[in-house]
Amino acid sequence: MSIELKIPAVGESITEVQIGEWLKSEGDMVKQDEPLAVIDSEKTTLELPAPQNGRLTKILHQAGETVAVGAVVARLEQDGQKAEETSKPEDKSSGQKKAANGEASVEDKEKPSTHPAAKPKQSKASETGPQPDAADEAAMAAQKESEESSPDDLKVESSVADKTTEPNAASETKAPKVQALPVAGREEEKVPMTMLRRTAARRLVEAQQAMAMPTTFNEVDMSGVQSLRSEYQEAFEKKYQVKLGLMSFFIKAAVDALRQFPKLNAEIRGNDIIYRNYFDIGVAVASERGLVVPVVRDAQSLAFAELEKTVGDFARRARDGHLKPDELEGGTFTITNGGVFGSLLSTPIINPPQSGILGLHSIQDRPVAVQGQVTVRPMMYIALTYDHRLVDGREAVLFLKRIKQVIETPARMLIEV
Repeated sequence: MSIELKIPAVGESITEVQIGEWLKSEGDMVKQDEPLAVIDSEKTTLELPAPQNGRLTKILHQAGETVAVGAVVARLEQDGQKAEETSKPEDKSSGQKKAANGEASVEDKEKPSTHPAAKPKQSKASETGPQPDAADEAAMAAQKESEESSPDDLKVESSVADKTTEPNAASETKAPKVQALPVAGREEEKVPMTMLRRTAARRLVEAQQAMAMPTTFNEVDMSGVQSLRSEYQEAFEKKYQVKLGLMSFFIKAAVDALRQFPKLNAEIRGNDIIYRNYFDIGVAVASERGLVVPVVRDAQSLAFAELEKTVGDFARRARDGHLKPDELEGGTFTITNGGVFGSLLSTPIINPPQSGILGLHSIQDRPVAVQGQVTVRPMMYIALTYDHRLVDGREAVLFLKRIKQVIETPARMLIEV
């Protein structure tokens, strides 16, 4: 029985996807729920599983093609048979009829005759013809060895030399064709952009054109957070089976600051400002196919362990291409951490229609003045890009200052002062 493999719905507003790559080839046996292809949508990358056990008999759309949601992209045979490709064996009676009419069948033509009379005679000339002597054989062997061991360009030079020394031979033989070799180090490769990359590029350009996006900076002393992590890491991991990272601290700090400066948790919708009393924090995660921003829902109600588990799960599934479309929708504020790749400072771009994005960077030991004394502390630059149509510079600076205060004195997260 033939089974159609269709593109499933991958989001409320998504009408088409791009086939990233096929993980199986035509003729392969597949199991139910086994990934057959990787598809890219505007928001995420996900796998297309086999609906049942069977054989992949036909691929209708190749990698790189854009197809509509609901379109049939491949066919499977549930019983594992290639119904359309199975060829019928030739009727033996037709071969017998041809033989009866004096026509040899294909098998008869290909089959060597075993009759003694059919054995071709070998002429005496071929048996006793002139044979090369030992000197000729040695010369021929030396010439053959020289030709096999010489590169093509040396053969061309040899031919050109022969033409120069023997002008009469040049009129009788054609000059060898010299093939141009590619210049090393200047190759080009054309690779189509994935739909995820195209959408990200379009949205970033639209954000730049539609918003006034200045960026303000500050630096944070990470000594307090690092001390807490060192002191409680073992007990925390033993109790919750997850490590105490940095992202949970910054999500907590962001929620604290957003409560005080609600415009950074709002958005412009037409001529209105939409304020929210909940905090859905997007966390930028890098994957092989591009940057995705899964959303931590109701972050204000989650404890440190829940935040760490959620973020860790997002990161794993982003790498494997298993994030769900609804996990990437919405979000009221975003945090991106370029520090994991070594970034010291950057100006992040807002994820529309949000009004702000917090950028984290590398932690470096730097000399700083503390109570009149120069000391070395683990410092991090932080950046806030904000929509100046909605957020004033004063609010943006104070928001970032609040992040600094909360991170440098983590006890504020508990007593909310």
